[in-house]
Amino acid sequence: MKQDVFGQMNTLSQSASVEAWDGVLLGFMAHAAITPQHLGTVLELEPDFALGHAVKGLFMVLLGRREMMPVAVEALATANAAMERQPVSDRERMYVESLGLYLADLPTQAIQKFEEILRNHPQDTLAMKLSHATRFVLGDPQGMRRSIERVMPAYEPDHAGRGYLLGCHSFALEETGAYEKAEIAGRQALWMVSDDAWGLHAVAHVHEMTGNAQLGLDWLAGREDAWAHCNNFRYHVWWHKALMHLDLGQVDQVFELYDQHIRQDKTDDYRDISNATSLLSRLELEGVNVGSRWEELADLSAARTEDGCLIFADLHYLLALTGDNRNDATGQMLKRIQKDAQRNQGDTPIRMSDPGIAAAKGLEAFGDGLYGEAFDFLSNARDGMQLAGGSHAQRDVFERITIDSGLRAGRLDAVERILDDRRTKRAGGEDNYALARRALIDAARDDGDAQSVPAE
Repeated sequence: MKQDVFGQMNTLSQSASVEAWDGVLLGFMAHAAITPQHLGTVLELEPDFALGHAVKGLFMVLLGRREMMPVAVEALATANAAMERQPVSDRERMYVESLGLYLADLPTQAIQKFEEILRNHPQDTLAMKLSHATRFVLGDPQGMRRSIERVMPAYEPDHAGRGYLLGCHSFALEETGAYEKAEIAGRQALWMVSDDAWGLHAVAHVHEMTGNAQLGLDWLAGREDAWAHCNNFRYHVWWHKALMHLDLGQVDQVFELYDQHIRQDKTDDYRDISNATSLLSRLELEGVNVGSRWEELADLSAARTEDGCLIFADLHYLLALTGDNRNDATGQMLKRIQKDAQRNQGDTPIRMSDPGIAAAKGLEAFGDGLYGEAFDFLSNARDGMQLAGGSHAQRDVFERITIDSGLRAGRLDAVERILDDRRTKRAGGEDNYALARRALIDAARDDGDAQSVPAE
């Protein structure tokens, strides 16, 4: 047994494998691109390291891609076989069990395994981050915050995971509306660990939610080193910067970021597709011509109609399909979502059913120009959109489409109520998008009043 960088004992026997495992742990915290190479080294040096195989499988399921599931299944089988050959601790076994629950489409129960690990090993930063990541995917910000705040007292200032813990706390605070505390925690996280891209981006979220685009740009300026080392998460940080430029009306900078960073690599990772589709949708809602940029996203999304791993991913694929008028693929996606919603096992059908079906039908209707129908469907989905997962900032594209469909359908009072609720969730702050929509409502009402005045 060897101790890792976070003070946990693992079934490892070589100092080289311990060093590589520490690389996995710290890399996972920092969203580092090199993390898989460290994991490959660990498993090459110690092929019977069950925890390593379990983590490999967990990394695969968190990718949210159907073709990664067989890799995760194989990792689970290898981990179980390894445990038969080499006894492991209860803590390590629970990681293997959590992977099994994930593969049974029970991520909510996998979370409970991570929490069980944390009850006995509160300084296990790996379990903290996995619980945080899973809750994020499931749309459980209150759970993210509770989980982190339960273990915070166990972290001494010199613990190697404390900075990353604070970065996760910052994000959980932001997602639960504690914006001032979130900014303080995120700044402290980045001060403690300079590569904490998650904490850095949590502060960007604060500025997004409070309508302070210029402050957000000022925060990110000069801090590129904090996310340059990242895997595809770096595209997401560039996406945040693009949102800020868009709010300031700086469309040229938005397209430059889109072409040079956000879609520089034409990947089909759902998170990358989400960044791109939501940004193009926002641009089009502002009346900006995005050229032929929908085409490559629609091509990739059309290949994902049967994926069905996450409703969050499906809805962003639909943005691409409707954006490029791929009616057949859109129809296929809707049928599959409805089919998945009828399954009677696992956690996924719950989210496919609500908000999935109504949100998907709303996006289809919006793409077809049926704005009243789109508004009805999207309004019905609105209260459940949290369960789609992701962040407030990411889901805001669906809020904007709801608002704009309502405006186009003349539902001014209903749209105003949504804008008021949106403002409340943003601690009274409003971005330029919301201010522009309020101006449209006022203008439409003024026109209505003018038309109702009898001619002299």
